[in-house]
Amino acid sequence: MSIVLPENPRHLRWMLARKLGAAAIAIGLVAGGLSYQLETRRAEQSALENAAEGARHFESSATQIVMDTKAPEEHAALKRLLDRSRFVAIRVFNSDRVLIYETWEDVSSVLANSVRFAQHQHDWPGQGQSHQNWIAVGDERLIQVVLPLFGTDAKLAGYLEGVSRLDKQFLERQREQVRNGAVTASLSVLVTAFLLYPLLLAMLHQSGERSRLLLDSNLSLLRSLGNAIAKRDSDTDAHNYRVTIYAVALAETLGLPKPEISDLVVGAFLHDVGKIGIPDQILLKPGKLTTDEFEVMKTHALLGIEIVADNPWLAGAAQTIRHHHEHFDGSGYPDGLVGDAIPRVARIFAVVDVFDALTTQRPYKRPMPLGETLVIIERDSGRQFDPGVVVAFLEIAPDLLARTAHASSTDLRQEMRLLLARYFRTTATH
Repeated sequence: MSIVLPENPRHLRWMLARKLGAAAIAIGLVAGGLSYQLETRRAEQSALENAAEGARHFESSATQIVMDTKAPEEHAALKRLLDRSRFVAIRVFNSDRVLIYETWEDVSSVLANSVRFAQHQHDWPGQGQSHQNWIAVGDERLIQVVLPLFGTDAKLAGYLEGVSRLDKQFLERQREQVRNGAVTASLSVLVTAFLLYPLLLAMLHQSGERSRLLLDSNLSLLRSLGNAIAKRDSDTDAHNYRVTIYAVALAETLGLPKPEISDLVVGAFLHDVGKIGIPDQILLKPGKLTTDEFEVMKTHALLGIEIVADNPWLAGAAQTIRHHHEHFDGSGYPDGLVGDAIPRVARIFAVVDVFDALTTQRPYKRPMPLGETLVIIERDSGRQFDPGVVVAFLEIAPDLLARTAHASSTDLRQEMRLLLARYFRTTATH
């Protein structure tokens, strides 16, 4: 339920710049990485296709070699083609995949042995197919292309293998192109983020201001509703302020998380909202209630739930409103919950609600001394109250009472404003 708003415009700008910068860098890295992968794949595919296309110039001569290994003129033609191409080696295999001819440029034995080893790793393609394979040798890369050869009778005659060589200079140019593509993608994202920053900052300012106004309106409604309850019940709103201050102090002592305390603030201030639905002859009766009248009075817990049910902002208050009259031993109402089944915020509020009722003056009673009040609360530990909550409250109760015993309505409202600012970051000052 709590709404977190930036504390000041400088923090807002820094927060947006930091998040936008981090997002832009992350997106840029991803975009750059994807661009690198795509450019690398594109460059490799282009090299493979060019090698395969170049190899097809040798098909006719290679087929003649397979069909008639005694045709030296075809060998010479193949050698001449090799001299005018990008290939460093041409090898011809018969249909049984036995090498029957090969010719090489002046290359090292390392390159030749790498190609011969790769022969055992590639597939032998069928009609209309080709096989391409990359072979890394030191700082260079070879492209191995294998094509099937068919005679005039359309029967498989053998295979042609061409090996082209990409030297260090070619590979460096290729890497440079890939890097440029990746850097361009990354810079494009960063520039776009920079251009969008003013627009996003303005939108965040506007959204934050609207959230702040909505929060202030909700808190103003909270105060008005709580005051209306107090005026109808006891003609004083100080009770709502005191029990809320007490409840938050106790929750902080017990280490409750901030969202849970935010819910407790609203629940404590509106804990008796259901009394709006109790008839005057019961709610304002000066004497003791009859059994039937008390049964009607007990319905205020469920009436309170109905009142806040349609307001999502008040949803967190429901646990305190419904269960603040539950007893730890199960003898309370409306659900007769036992022990930890009672929501923690309700167990906390139950203690401070009774404490304030005992230590303040009401039309029908005088205020009870602190010592006597704490004896009663400690006596009911484990019966009406959670023992762990009681132990924590006994430590802070004297200080809490000292802070509020002589506090004016103005003092209580000021402390309430500070409390709301701490848990809701509101700009309200009234």
